[in-house]
Amino acid sequence: MIHADELGHQVLEPGAEAYAAVVAEFGPGILNADQTINRRALASLVFDHPDRLEKLNSFVHPPVRARTKTLLDDFARSNSAGIAVVEAAILIETGGYRNYDKLIVAACRPDQQIERAMARDHLTREEALARMSRQMPLEEKIKFADYLIDTSGSKENTIEQTKSLYDSLRGAGAGQCSRATRPRNKYS
Repeated sequence: MIHADELGHQVLEPGAEAYAAVVAEFGPGILNADQTINRRALASLVFDHPDRLEKLNSFVHPPVRARTKTLLDDFARSNSAGIAVVEAAILIETGGYRNYDKLIVAACRPDQQIERAMARDHLTREEALARMSRQMPLEEKIKFADYLIDTSGSKENTIEQTKSLYDSLRGAGAGQCSRATRPRNKYS
């Protein structure tokens, strides 16, 4: 599985593709003592300012897409009958979903989505809601889905749905690499 958010962290590391442009744009105040980018400080500068968020995305998204493509190409060469999964939060919003064979949306109840965002990212309820407000609502994302995994129930139920979908995709794509995606904001 390729995690776009992890790639986003990587391209912001000192010396990586987006680091210099982000520091130049947002200033040294976003840096920790060790010169790494303080993601919370950066988030505080962009999440309430759509133009600044767009600027940040213009630095981060191109190298994330390039790294994703490289990883997918490498996977396809070594696993011609495999299924590559890219987990990305805003794939539909950016139009990137068009680059994949299938789109899997994993969804849960809104209250669970908020709770999971707060726990995973150590956010306040307000911060979680603010981030979610900048993403397409789940009801809209589901309309783009080829497959839906409902993560509102137990972990076992989510795993069962995932295994069933995997078996279905393996049967449908026998002999060729298939690329599927799972937006991160649906937490499983």
